[in-house]
Amino acid sequence: MKKTILWWGRSDPNYSRNRIIRKQLKNLNYVILDFYPLLSRFGYVEALLKKIKRTDFVWVPCFRQRDILSASKWCLNKNIKLIIDPLISSWDKQTYEKEKILNQKQSDILKKKESFLFNKADFVLADTNLHANLFQKKLCVDKNKIFTVYVGAEESLFNNVPSQNNTKKKFEILFYGSFLPLHGSEIIIKAAKFFRKKNDIRWTVLGAGPDLPKCKELAKDCPNIFFEEKIEYIKLASRIKKADLLLGIFGNSNKAGNVIPNKVFQSLASGKTVITRKSNAYPKELLNLNNGIIFIEPNNPKALYNAVLKITENKRFLRESNTQAKIIYDTYFSEKIIKEQLKKILEFSL
Repeated sequence: MKKTILWWGRSDPNYSRNRIIRKQLKNLNYVILDFYPLLSRFGYVEALLKKIKRTDFVWVPCFRQRDILSASKWCLNKNIKLIIDPLISSWDKQTYEKEKILNQKQSDILKKKESFLFNKADFVLADTNLHANLFQKKLCVDKNKIFTVYVGAEESLFNNVPSQNNTKKKFEILFYGSFLPLHGSEIIIKAAKFFRKKNDIRWTVLGAGPDLPKCKELAKDCPNIFFEEKIEYIKLASRIKKADLLLGIFGNSNKAGNVIPNKVFQSLASGKTVITRKSNAYPKELLNLNNGIIFIEPNNPKALYNAVLKITENKRFLRESNTQAKIIYDTYFSEKIIKEQLKKILEFSL
């Protein structure tokens, strides 16, 4: 008999993290029932009035901290295990991202509130081991409640795009994203400027976000940098395949060091070499590799320049590195791995 999970909260079902998790839960033979409360704070009352049936688990998806309290009341009432997948800490984001700095009192209040909410759950998912450490050490969550489940990539999109016929003359380096401070996108522009006299290399910067104006200003005198507008998610895989080399993130903040960004998973799944900042968020076995993923020190344009120069001067290395990129994805981050990570949590809770 199939077990059931109540998906609690007004989340975006098309967000890649949610789609990957839901797909693997279904592959584990779970039926997902959706409950979207009209108002988060009254979700418990609404669930009672609607006579929501008892399920085996309740799942609060990413970014829905506001739904945890009501969901936990329901779980307590029905004697059900609560699993939350916050993906980020609101306290960490609000306190340490440049645009949302809080004063110390506000930060302490938010930290205390989030700690209270996280501790209402029976299981807390983290997307990296460093976020797991943050939940434990900063938010005081019992380490036995915390499990790491990687973000991964939607393989139906990123695995199945055929290689593009590359008839272009220029070697293309692609960065795409939302230009958040943690991305360190200005580092990419500074590195590209070292190549301003090399007409055979094109740096493409794709997307929109708060740091985009700063990047455009930095790139004014650099003819080899091209800006492209944000594209539909469904077209992203094809765009990745057209590029020769992909870029991750390069910011030097603690938050930047705690994440493995979507673009890294997606690029690896597409069989593309990625250069990104070094971080202990990655499996330690990967940190000493010199192909597939190329790690450099954060906030260091010259290091990015040197890494790109090495690759552009050795096309054979890039072909071998692209093969290794796909191996890395399949070995460490694939949907099969995510399925096993979820299976461990669900079996542990029985």
